[in-house]
Amino acid sequence: MAVTKEAVLSGLEAVASPDGTPLPSTGKLSDIIVSDGKVFFSITVDAAVVQAWEPVRKAAEAAVRAVPGVASAMVALTGERSGGARGGAPERPPAAPSPHAGRGRPAAHTAERQPAVPGVGAIIAVASGKGGVGKSTTAVNLALGLRDLGLTVGMLDADIYGPSVPKLLAIRGKPELQGGNRLRPMEGYGLKVMSIGFLVEEETPMIWRGPMVISALTQMLREVEWGTLDVMVVDMPPGTGDAQLTMAQQVPLRGAVIVSTPQDLALIDARRGIAMFNRVNVPVLGLVENMSYFVCPKCGERSDIFGHGGAQHEAERQGVPFLGAVPLHMEIRETSDAGRPVVATEPDGAHAKVYRAIAGKVRDALGSGPSGRAAPKIVIEA
Repeated sequence: MAVTKEAVLSGLEAVASPDGTPLPSTGKLSDIIVSDGKVFFSITVDAAVVQAWEPVRKAAEAAVRAVPGVASAMVALTGERSGGARGGAPERPPAAPSPHAGRGRPAAHTAERQPAVPGVGAIIAVASGKGGVGKSTTAVNLALGLRDLGLTVGMLDADIYGPSVPKLLAIRGKPELQGGNRLRPMEGYGLKVMSIGFLVEEETPMIWRGPMVISALTQMLREVEWGTLDVMVVDMPPGTGDAQLTMAQQVPLRGAVIVSTPQDLALIDARRGIAMFNRVNVPVLGLVENMSYFVCPKCGERSDIFGHGGAQHEAERQGVPFLGAVPLHMEIRETSDAGRPVVATEPDGAHAKVYRAIAGKVRDALGSGPSGRAAPKIVIEA
């Protein structure tokens, strides 16, 4: 049975707001997105009354799940301060950067501000100051490189507006519900994976405001049965706006990897990315120079299409580790488009070795065992 918005609204009529008004009549609902039995919407209220509305959110999810044909429901509760409002708690000023922030050395207090994800040892972000620099391709091959080093790895595709991980890993299908209200992650190439791309159709536009994006990401992080993981790799949304900053604050990140191309225009945005993580005391584990150079497959001549060495120079200037240079090569592009990441499908090739070397440096920055041995489980205290 196909689910309609009207059926969802009808089911929500039985859900009362704190003052007794039926939820659809409160004016608090966003547009309702229905896709293949999956239902998404948000409830937006004043920040001062968020706690009073949490039972309403839970009741709304239960009511929607009871609608015939609904496979799962995700209801986000977002709080917004009214302009000039004085009733809410004062906004905390940004914390001063740690003396080691951005230096590749995890600060002991960095991940303790947020509750840890049960069973997940360390969470690292792969980020870029702008789109189009190959961040998602790098994130996927980094995750596979960490897998090859003996770690149990999960991957969260946090790019709500442009989820790429399902295509990069050629994972199709929908996550199954487990225990009635938790999702089981999809799996591909030995990775446990979650993405909004599994829950909506590929061409469905995600016309969501920042607060709903953050709430959806938090639910994908904390309401998924990840099991036991040594490392989770988070493919962050590109840029350094409110959604990215809030994500960095709300996820217990152990560190961040910044991806940039060599040219000055991209490096300007990479600096912004480093500054953002410094602001929230998340150590920068290092900088990757993607599309570093091009070697003609016919004549063997090397061309520095986007320049060369800019990211390494910037890493030295910023005092963060330089993790490695990845070439611009058709094989990387072709395997990525086909859902056959080069680390998984060409493990003995030169490009896979570059990604594994980067993964080794990331593992060492997080904490590893003796050389040549798989890193032990990395534990974050809540």
